[in-house]
Amino acid sequence: MSEAVSRQPKRSRRGLILFAVVVLALVALVVVHLLTQKKPTRDVAPIVVTVASATLGSMPVTLSELGTVTPTATVTVLPQLSGYLTEVGYHEGQEVQKGQFLAQIDPRQYQISKQQAQATLAKDRASLAQARADLARFTQLNERKSIAQQTFEDQQFLVQQDEAAVKADLANIAQFDLDLTYCRITAPVAGKVGLRLVDPGNYVTASSSTGIVVITTIKPTTVQFTVPQDALASVVQRLNSGARLPVTAYSSDNAREVATGALYAVSNQMATSTGTVTLRATFANEDEALFPNEFVNVKLLVDTMQNAVLVPTPAVQTGAPGDFVYLVNANNTVSVHKVKLGPSDGKNTVILSGLSQGNQVVTDGTDRLNDGAKIQPAKPKPAAGTSGTTAAGAPDSGAASGAAEPAASEPAAGSAPAPASANAASS
Repeated sequence: MSEAVSRQPKRSRRGLILFAVVVLALVALVVVHLLTQKKPTRDVAPIVVTVASATLGSMPVTLSELGTVTPTATVTVLPQLSGYLTEVGYHEGQEVQKGQFLAQIDPRQYQISKQQAQATLAKDRASLAQARADLARFTQLNERKSIAQQTFEDQQFLVQQDEAAVKADLANIAQFDLDLTYCRITAPVAGKVGLRLVDPGNYVTASSSTGIVVITTIKPTTVQFTVPQDALASVVQRLNSGARLPVTAYSSDNAREVATGALYAVSNQMATSTGTVTLRATFANEDEALFPNEFVNVKLLVDTMQNAVLVPTPAVQTGAPGDFVYLVNANNTVSVHKVKLGPSDGKNTVILSGLSQGNQVVTDGTDRLNDGAKIQPAKPKPAAGTSGTTAAGAPDSGAASGAAEPAASEPAAGSAPAPASANAASS
């Protein structure tokens, strides 16, 4: 009886151990199944981007600088002598020609001085005539040895002195003639007069630095601007070859074109503090659109590149690799492609090396891309107002929703093994 009781606990222990072993085996199988099961891969939807092809074309090589309108001549008309200003012969802001009457200084004192000089000239001429007559008589007497040699020579010196006095009188008269000319002030250059600096009735002096009026030559005019030393060689080379380099002046806000002209002079020294050299362009300025000392934006056309590889400027990116573009591959993926940039006009940029004609690059949507990303080129947008706008938009939305459907169904497929493993565990 005791043996039967002792065997029952042993059998129950063995059953428990066997059950535990089976459970552990099932758990191990489930764990191995979960660890060795391949996770379902989720297809990444391609990124919709805008692409464009590299083309061949011409690109103007221009330099954009800040310039100052500099007149060809700015003259401050100063009085050459002293006197009262009796008349002004111009209107403020008037266009004047060279030699045109501007102002009058009272000439009476200079006329009187001229008359005095003329009287002195007449006196000295009479003295000279008398001295010459005496010299003629002394010459005859000297030939006969009737007078002393010293008396004859003194008379010769006296004639020379009177001749010098007459020349001095003539010079004085010429000086007073010049003074009378200075009393009538005329325009030394053609241009536009400014505001009147001295009113009639004022006493002006030759030492005055204010002047009577300022004349500025506006037609033609020039614009001075500076270019960096790196760009100077190409400008000088083109200028020395006889090429005409067009220069266009724009308003200070670059909103409108003001005038067009041509480069005609390069300074002979470079500013060491800035590494720039001053250039000067001339403009006809018939409409007086360029005002003296006005600031303008200047564009100098140095050359024009022909058959250059062009891409839209938004396609050019700058980052760790340097300058690069996203090049579209044949399998609708993109790759980072380094390029060497040339000049740009804002819309297009020249690619000196790294691309060839026909290569496609991404122009919009680059912020979402990386090397090797899958893309889907966007369809060209139809013209605004056409009936095909909605129809064209429908496939795009359908494609977007179709691309989203696998992503929505994938989690359900991925969760299917979980109930199976639970059922296995319960069995």
